[in-house]
Amino acid sequence: MVTMGIRQSLGLFVQPLALDVGLSIAQISFALAVAQLVWGLAQPAFGAAADHYGPGRVLVIGGLLMALGLALAPLFPGPWGLVMTLGLLSAAGAGAGSFSVLIGATAQRIPAERRSMTAGTINAGGSFGQFLFAPLTQAAIGAFGWAVALWTLALATLATLPLARPLRGRAAAAPASTAVPSPAATPAPSREGTAAEPAVPGLRAQLAMAVRDRSYWLLHLGFFTCGFHIAFMVTHLPTEIALCGLSEGVSATSLALIGLFNVGGSLAAGWLGQRYRMKMLLAAMYASRAALIVIYLMSPPTPTTFYLFAAGLGATWLATVPPTAGLVGKLFGPRYLGTLFGLTLVSHQIGGFLGAWTGGLALEALGDYTVIWYADIALALIAAVAHLPIREARVRRTALAPA
Repeated sequence: MVTMGIRQSLGLFVQPLALDVGLSIAQISFALAVAQLVWGLAQPAFGAAADHYGPGRVLVIGGLLMALGLALAPLFPGPWGLVMTLGLLSAAGAGAGSFSVLIGATAQRIPAERRSMTAGTINAGGSFGQFLFAPLTQAAIGAFGWAVALWTLALATLATLPLARPLRGRAAAAPASTAVPSPAATPAPSREGTAAEPAVPGLRAQLAMAVRDRSYWLLHLGFFTCGFHIAFMVTHLPTEIALCGLSEGVSATSLALIGLFNVGGSLAAGWLGQRYRMKMLLAAMYASRAALIVIYLMSPPTPTTFYLFAAGLGATWLATVPPTAGLVGKLFGPRYLGTLFGLTLVSHQIGGFLGAWTGGLALEALGDYTVIWYADIALALIAAVAHLPIREARVRRTALAPA
């Protein structure tokens, strides 16, 4: 809730920084685009560290880095100062306290049939953070200015430190996995003619299997599109609303609505992932995003339009995370889920870098975001189709054990 809520509210600082510091939208967008990329690159690195040393230490380091970056940003408000503080320090810290570490940690501590729902619950916490922090951040900016608002967020980030305590150390033993083994991981027959006992491969072997698996790369493609879409929105939706002559309150409310509706969307995605094939859920989510953007472009730019658009986006905003993480777990098991899912988040954030940066470039060159909206529609349709050939067994409709 804390790390994602703060991170997803930074787009509210674009207009204040442009007005008070004199930076261009493209310069600010580049710093936030670097933050998107660093957040993704940090995921597999911190995920591997959590797999090896335990997630508790990683979460503490991440909280300190994120707080430091937010606190230093007002002291170095130039283009490269923002890149170093918000783009590197704060983003790396947010990555250490995000999905790959948290989902990987819980996957090693709970039964396989509950992992999809648990990932949805973690995801819902991040979405609730956006609902909580977006209006509070806008209120702080309006009352005290953007610098004090950033210092306030830095202080709030320190709340993550005591929350890391229950995840000290490594899990004693991972519960049995129901992963569908990759073809490269299928055990060879023994000399006696019986199947050998499947052993959990090491990280290097798991990575080699993943690189050879087409389904894994298709997940990367879909997550690239998700990152492009989300980063463009959180960075530039407030500016899009300002271009329509609407107030900052509409921006904050829209971001909050995205977070609020994604609480239900994330929980629903986790629940549905236990009952239906996750690749079909992902295909439907990406197709719905393309349809929503088309409807938005055809609608009048009123507060009601943005509120409905935000609510529709919120239903799938970060709801792609539970089924994507679930598919990685199905393909390769939970042992190195923090690392393997972290790598898909790198693709997500490469898309995020391009979404945040090209949005600023398009605005400066063309005066609006029309070309980016059309690119977003095309990418969403490609992602929807790309998920259909992913290898995933049909879900057996058996009753789940009670909680």
